Amino acid sequence: MPEGSGNGVRGRTTWQDWSLKTIKLGSVSGLAMALSGSPAAAADFISGTLAAINPDTMVMFGALGGMCAFAVTAAIALVRHRAQSGQLTEALEQEKRDLKFRVDRLETMLNTDEQRVIVWTGNGAMPQIWGILPEKSGVPRPPAQLLAFGSWLTAKCAGDLERHLDLLFRTGETFNTTLKTRTGSYVEALGRTTGGAVVLRLRDLTGERQAQAELQTRNAKISGELHMLHALLDAMPAPAWQRDAEGNVIWANDAYAEAVEMPDAQAAVKEGATFLDAAARTAMAVQRNEDGCFSARIPIVASGQRRVFEITDVNANVGGAGIAVDISELEQAQKELGRAEEFHGRTLDQLAAAVAIYSGDRKLQFYNAAFRQLWDLDPALLESHPEDGAVLDALRAARKLPEQADYRGWRNKMLEGYQSLEARESWWHLPDGRTLRVIANPHPQGGVTYIYENVTEQLDLESRYNALTRVQGETLDNLSEAVAVFGSDGKLRLWNPAFGRIWDLEEEQLSRFPHVNEVVSACALNDYEKTAWEQLASSVTGLVDNRTQNVSRLERHNGAVLDYATVPLPDGGTLVTFVDVTDSVNVERALLEKNEALEQADQIKNAFIQHVSYELRSPLTNIIGFAQLLADPKFGDLTEKQGEYADYIQSSSSALLAIINDILDLATLDAGIMELDLREVDLASTVEAAVEGLKDRIAEARINLRTQVPDNIGNMIADEKRLRQVLFNLISNAVRYSEPDGVVDISCDRDDDKVTFVVQDHGLGIPAEILTQVFNRFVGHDTGARRQGAGLGLAIVKSFVELHGGTVDIDSVVGKGTTVTCVFPAHPDLADQAAAE
Repeated sequence: MPEGSGNGVRGRTTWQDWSLKTIKLGSVSGLAMALSGSPAAAADFISGTLAAINPDTMVMFGALGGMCAFAVTAAIALVRHRAQSGQLTEALEQEKRDLKFRVDRLETMLNTDEQRVIVWTGNGAMPQIWGILPEKSGVPRPPAQLLAFGSWLTAKCAGDLERHLDLLFRTGETFNTTLKTRTGSYVEALGRTTGGAVVLRLRDLTGERQAQAELQTRNAKISGELHMLHALLDAMPAPAWQRDAEGNVIWANDAYAEAVEMPDAQAAVKEGATFLDAAARTAMAVQRNEDGCFSARIPIVASGQRRVFEITDVNANVGGAGIAVDISELEQAQKELGRAEEFHGRTLDQLAAAVAIYSGDRKLQFYNAAFRQLWDLDPALLESHPEDGAVLDALRAARKLPEQADYRGWRNKMLEGYQSLEARESWWHLPDGRTLRVIANPHPQGGVTYIYENVTEQLDLESRYNALTRVQGETLDNLSEAVAVFGSDGKLRLWNPAFGRIWDLEEEQLSRFPHVNEVVSACALNDYEKTAWEQLASSVTGLVDNRTQNVSRLERHNGAVLDYATVPLPDGGTLVTFVDVTDSVNVERALLEKNEALEQADQIKNAFIQHVSYELRSPLTNIIGFAQLLADPKFGDLTEKQGEYADYIQSSSSALLAIINDILDLATLDAGIMELDLREVDLASTVEAAVEGLKDRIAEARINLRTQVPDNIGNMIADEKRLRQVLFNLISNAVRYSEPDGVVDISCDRDDDKVTFVVQDHGLGIPAEILTQVFNRFVGHDTGARRQGAGLGLAIVKSFVELHGGTVDIDSVVGKGTTVTCVFPAHPDLADQAAAE
């Protein structure tokens, strides 16, 4: 019926259902409570419940009752099961306590015994460990460290234990072995399997067992070493043997059997074949040292050949052993090495470079004569085989090493050559100015060879060569001459800027090093230039054996004149130079033309002077003669005026005659036909005669003349006339340029075969600009009517003095006077001979 209908059935049914559910729940809960109590309570609960239920719900209660009966049955069964379970649990707990007690007792027993037990159950869990061992056993207590066998066992024992455990895990093979710990103690290891588990028991060996284990280990070690030693000796080509206390051979190797010519070692031992002869055995018995060791080189016949062996034999209480190493080739090699070293030593002693050889222990083994000379060290020090560092210290103490701020660091760096694989080079600038190139060459077998090369002169020469090269380069570049060098192949190798400038060649064109034929094509612009360049090209590329230097002149198309020369060089090249002499040629031509003109003019002048002189001299002589006749009273008396005029005629004529004579003398000198009449001349008389000839002029000029001529002045070889003429001209000039009442000094002196005349006045002097020209002809210093002259006096003086081989010097100061010094050789013939030689 739909919800909300008017008869109210839906609402009633819902409530009844709810009430029924409540009764059910209450009944079930009550039943449960009754059942949990007693059966009487359950019956009361059921009867009460049935009385409260109406008949409509009986069916439902029947079903509920079945369910309750099942629940009661199940509850009873549960109670019984719980009782049984409690009894079982109590029994199990008792068994557990018993088992735990037994395990604890077993663990206590295991821990009290001196052993460690390790059990692997195989389920991947960590192994269980029981027991303890004393610390002196070397077995660690921490489980992690205990399982790391390599940390407390020797490497070999750890490997053996791991190998035994591996076999035990895989195959179940048990083992019992002795292990040695890192502390030197021994541990017994037993491996077993039980119930699917692997058990390892470690026990400390003490007392006799420890000693037994040590003996076993030592025996095994000695046996292994003996076996290894025998195997090694068997593999050696050197005979080796072992003897017992009685001296009998008890073991020998194969080389021993071969040396005694036996088939094998066993046969050699069995037969008692001896390797050493009687002499060797005697030497062995005599030369054995206190330790029972014998070592010597002995020649022995082995395998039918006489060879040299290095015998080493050791003797002890239990027997002896020996080995013989064949050193025949070594001894031969040592002899050859000794001869080679001796030869190399003599060779190195001849070298200019210093050589020192140090061995692997850094001790001096060899040095040559240049080394001794270079360092000048004490021979005793060198012969004591000093160490490398000691030699450096000795050199530093003698201030023969480069100055170093950190000597120790520099020394260590130098000694690094012993660890180097390559040769090392360094430069030493010594305090005495020398420079050394030091090469440290390591030896493959140890040691270092030092080579000290003195490069002072080389560096100096190189420096000077570089400087000379730069100077020559700068010189060539700045030369006005054109310079070009052609190689033996005819190509241009070197040139300067003037070469390109003279021939109008670009730098780019020259930088390609053109062939001489290309240069000819670029420079030859006319036939004459082409001919000259072809001659140059033939000189450059010619194959003549004896090449010579050629010099010639070339006129270019533009009017320039070049002097060129080809010079053969030692390397087969050719040096070509060009000099622009255009200006010089033009000047030369002008000078030649001018010289020709001057020569013609000089010839005309000389001819004119000679002609005039001779033409004037004849009438002048007549004038002088007639003037003297007129002045002679024998031909009649003259008036006072006429006598004065006659005197003027005579004095003027005499002066003119002197000028003409001077001109004739100069002309004679210029013609080179002047000859001196050399003879002995009294110097005092000559001076007196020159002064006497000028007495009237001196008196007229009121000059005080002072002469200083020693009484013992003696004679000299000279032309008396020319000498008097020289003094006459000097005194005349001095008088002419002196003031009235002035003083003129004349002195004569002799010194070392030389005669010196000095004429000094105290007049006006000669200006400096005129002083340099006073010896020229027709040059005079006119300062008044009395001082006028022809300017020939000093020229005559200079010519005559030089013709005698003497010299003239003049010194003048304006306002103080002039001094003329003439120096004559006392013997002109000897002076001429010395000059010729």
